[in-house]
Amino acid sequence: MTILGKRIRMERIINRNTGKTVIVPMDHGISVGPIDGLKDMKQAIQKVAEGGANAIVEHKGLVGEGHRGHGKDIGLIIHLSASTSLSLYPNAKTLVCSVEEAVKLGADAVSIHVNLGNGKEKEMLNDFGKVSYDARTWGMPLLAMIYPRGENIKDEYDVKVIKHAARLGEEMGADIIKVSYTGSVETFNEVVSGCSVPVVIAGGPKMNSEREILEMVKGSIEAGGAGVSIGRNVFQYKDPKVMVQAISHIVNEGGSVDEGMNILKGNLAPIHPHEAKNVQIKG
Repeated sequence: MTILGKRIRMERIINRNTGKTVIVPMDHGISVGPIDGLKDMKQAIQKVAEGGANAIVEHKGLVGEGHRGHGKDIGLIIHLSASTSLSLYPNAKTLVCSVEEAVKLGADAVSIHVNLGNGKEKEMLNDFGKVSYDARTWGMPLLAMIYPRGENIKDEYDVKVIKHAARLGEEMGADIIKVSYTGSVETFNEVVSGCSVPVVIAGGPKMNSEREILEMVKGSIEAGGAGVSIGRNVFQYKDPKVMVQAISHIVNEGGSVDEGMNILKGNLAPIHPHEAKNVQIKG
């Protein structure tokens, strides 16, 4: 029954027709406080839901903000780990929620953040193992955000360390793995080829160029990626709804970068295969 439960929940955070997903992480408040784009969470979630995002990521205390009780459906991924920018060890993530608590809060999936190559890696891997076991027990999909970050990492975007991070996520039992984009279709294909579970890309720091965002998204899809998990470049965009539409067009409709740019400019109507749905936001 737990296998069936996981399959049902997976379809709430991933497009069942394409096998791809557009996730918008909104868990930044614990790390850096109430940044622009996330000060009014109800409005922020409303915009990305209307844009057609498959799921959002947030911490347990904000689940009520995402429950609108009306409008377009969107999957709920509850983030289990955290650290703050105020800490002496900002790369050391600790568990602040459990899979069982996430189940009680109505989550469709859970996520964990692990940074490799630093002095706290041992503890984070131990937490990863426990969460992976609990997620399997409860039939809960697990999104693992894995980054090579720490004193032993020279270049966190090096394809060798990104490949290692993705493979580690698979071998630890994650159902979806989030890593940084390596910069090209060829190198990111190496990452995807070395991992048999869906791999999505992180959005990274806030970008200044709309085209740069869409080119990164398109490159990851051409490399065989399963979608995106982009935060700041969505919720801090001047119109998050339209940015989600443009990204979704590329991820779930196979659209081009130019078509995505036209959506941003209002010159191309976005396509939403799930437009007819009119059910509640989960959470």
